[in-house]
Amino acid sequence: MGLFGKKKEEASSCCCGGNCDAESMAKAENAKAEGASVKVLGSGCAKCNQLEAATKAALEQLGMDTTIDHVTDFSQIAAYGVMTTPALVVDGKVVSYGKVLKTEEVVKILQKVR
Repeated sequence: MGLFGKKKEEASSCCCGGNCDAESMAKAENAKAEGASVKVLGSGCAKCNQLEAATKAALEQLGMDTTIDHVTDFSQIAAYGVMTTPALVVDGKVVSYGKVLKTEEVVKILQKVR
C-alpha cells in the first residue's frame, strides 16, 4: 500500500520553483526597475486630483521615477475594497482612503512601504 508513503520532493535551485524562462525573468527585472506601483483611486474630482498632485510631489521629493495610475472605473475601485475615495494604493495595497493626504504624509507612507 503506497497511499501514505513519503511524497517525493523536487529539489530546485531556482527561486521560482524551476519555472524560469526568458519571459518571466524579463518581467521580474522590469518590475524591479520600475519601483513602486502607485495608483490613485477616484472619480476624477478635485480631491482625487489633489491627492494625485501630492503623490507626484512626494515621488519627486524621494527621487523615485514612478508613474501614477489614476483609476476612475468604479468596478476596479471596488475590487480594492475601497468605498470612500480618494484612495492611494502602493504595490497593490491600499494605504489610505477617504482623505486627501499632504505631500509630507505621502512621503512617510512611501518610505514606510519601501
